[in-house]
Amino acid sequence: MKRTVSIILLFSFLASNAHEIRPAYLEIKENSDHSLSITWKQPLIGEYGVPLHPVMSAGWLQDSTAEISYTESYLVKHWEIVPPYATLDAQTVTIYGLENTITDVLVQIILPKNSFTYLVKPIHPYVKLNITKPQPPPVWQYIQLGIYHIWSGFDHLLFVFGLLLLVRKRSLLIWTITAFTIAHSITLALATLHVVKVSSGFTEAAIALSIVFLGVELLRHYQGKDGLTFKFPWLVSFLFGLLHGLGFASALRDVGLPQNNIPMALFLFNVGVELGQLSFVTLMLLLIAAIKRPRFQFPAWSVRLPAYIIGTLAVYWFIERVLAI
Repeated sequence: MKRTVSIILLFSFLASNAHEIRPAYLEIKENSDHSLSITWKQPLIGEYGVPLHPVMSAGWLQDSTAEISYTESYLVKHWEIVPPYATLDAQTVTIYGLENTITDVLVQIILPKNSFTYLVKPIHPYVKLNITKPQPPPVWQYIQLGIYHIWSGFDHLLFVFGLLLLVRKRSLLIWTITAFTIAHSITLALATLHVVKVSSGFTEAAIALSIVFLGVELLRHYQGKDGLTFKFPWLVSFLFGLLHGLGFASALRDVGLPQNNIPMALFLFNVGVELGQLSFVTLMLLLIAAIKRPRFQFPAWSVRLPAYIIGTLAVYWFIERVLAI
């Protein structure tokens, strides 16, 4: 029990002291008149953009004439570069300030006949462009984005962890996690393809409320009052999984999709999400198994502490997100 509480407290510390940092996005698109359209998206922390600055080795990637706008998650800059300018091939794009962050940058080069995708990471904050030959599909880049998103989304992880605490039977747990996966895969696809449109602010607040509900259900279970989630966990995980899928779609849509291959990017991102979720579930099950041999007798009230922490943290998120709408 002591270790279970420690896991919950670690979640609380990370979630209350860090917000999910979505990847930055740099798009360089060549138009029919050979001018370049530049789009640069910096993730927001509060009201300010993460201090990142893209620089081209040729020196012409400047945003002094940029039009600036904001979304719920990004500061967006858009500007044009007219000929003549140094060729894109063999140029090095460096993201200054990236080495001081925990985020990544998705770089897309869109040419009339081809496109190129790169994922720039803090440990290696630059990329050398090679546009002389076709690039294979950016499989690993979008899988990495999916893994990164689920592991930086503390609300999604806390919901899954709550399910692990509530559902003890292994076969039922498999069905519960599977239902959650199917549900968020459905809404991820529908929202990314613009079949369903829901405000990301509303979605994030609703996700927090789903965790509040799970915390209450967990507390009722510890009090001997089994509710809907304990009796039909697969149904509850499916219904709330639909909400969480909308959150995943918001992240993918904000980062940017290759317009010439949206279905592939959507599929690969979802594969990354599932791999990240599977690794998290495996790790948590191993940790939970490790605490089944307690060496000390803890007070009876301590078993309820995880439910209180999950619920309190989710209420904080809900209030914060509602006020931000």
